Amino acid sequence: MQMQSMCSIQQENQTIITHFLLLGFDDLQDLQLFLFLLFLMIYIVTMIGNILIIALIASDPNLHTPMYFFVGNLSCLETCYSSTLLPRMLVSLLTADGLISVRGCIVQFWLFGFLVATECYLLAVMSYDRYLAVCKPLHYISIVDTRCCFQLVLVSWFSGMVMVTTITIKMSQLNFCAPSEMNHFFCDFMPLMQHICCGSHLLLLSSFVTTSVATFPPFLLTLASYISIIITILRIPSVTGRKKAFSTCSTHLIIVTMFYGTLIVVYMHPKTVALSKMNKFVSLFYTVFTPLFNPLIYSLRNKEVSKSLKRAFRKYVTF
Repeated sequence: MQMQSMCSIQQENQTIITHFLLLGFDDLQDLQLFLFLLFLMIYIVTMIGNILIIALIASDPNLHTPMYFFVGNLSCLETCYSSTLLPRMLVSLLTADGLISVRGCIVQFWLFGFLVATECYLLAVMSYDRYLAVCKPLHYISIVDTRCCFQLVLVSWFSGMVMVTTITIKMSQLNFCAPSEMNHFFCDFMPLMQHICCGSHLLLLSSFVTTSVATFPPFLLTLASYISIIITILRIPSVTGRKKAFSTCSTHLIIVTMFYGTLIVVYMHPKTVALSKMNKFVSLFYTVFTPLFNPLIYSLRNKEVSKSLKRAFRKYVTF
C-alpha cells in the first residue's frame, strides 16, 4: 500500500504515455533507404535459409537423427525470431514511422524474450546431445531416443515461455511515463525499464532473479558439455580421429560462441551512456545476423546437410 501511494504521488507530476516512438537508426538519416534494402535482403535470406533447412530435415531420411531434429527446431525458432523484429523495423525504415503502442511494445518484448530464452535452453540441449555423441558414443542411441528428443525440445520451449511471461505480467501492470522516445529499433528490456514511472527497481530485481535461474543453468550446462568434449577429443590418439570428433560439434560451437558472446556484451557491460548508445548496434548481431548465419553455417560447414541439399537440387532439376 505504501509503495502504491508513493507511485501515485510520483505519477502526478509525470505524463503517462500510451505509445513509444522507436528512434531506430534516426542518426543515420542519409542511409535509411540503404538500411531498408540491406535488412530486407537479410530478412529474405534468413527466412529462405531457415525454411530450407527445416524442409531438408523433414524430407531427407538421412537427416532423421536427434542432432538434426534439434537443428530443425533451432531453424524454426530463428524464423520466428526474425519475424518478430525485422518486419516492424523495415516498416519504420521505409515510412519513417517508429510509433508503437505500449501494449504492442510489451507484446514484442514478450515474443523476443520468449525466443531468446528458448534458444538458451535449445543450445544447451544441443550441446548435451554433442556431449553424449562424443563422450558416450556407445550409449548415445539408447539415451537420446525419439521420446527423449521431444521431451527436451518441449521443456526448452515451455521453460522459455514461463520465464519471460512472469516478467511480462509484472511489467504490464506498471505505467510508462514520458518522454516517449526510445533509442532502440525494438522493445528491449532495459529501454522499457527506463520509461517505467514507478516500481522499476522491484521489476529489475525480480527479472534478475528470474533470468539468472532460467539462463545460467543452460549456460553452465553448455560450458560443461564443451569442456568435457574438448577433454575427450584431446585424449584421442590419432589426428584423424580428433578431427572427426571435433567436426561433429564445431558448427554448434560457432553458433553458441556468437550467441552468448553478443548477449554478454549487451547485457553485462557497465551501464554508461556511451556504451548504452552502442547497444542497438551490438544487438544487431544476435537479433539479425545470428538467425542469418545459422543456416549458412549449417549448410556450408556440415557435409550431410550439403549432400542433402545437392540431392534435393538434383531431384528438382530432374523434375
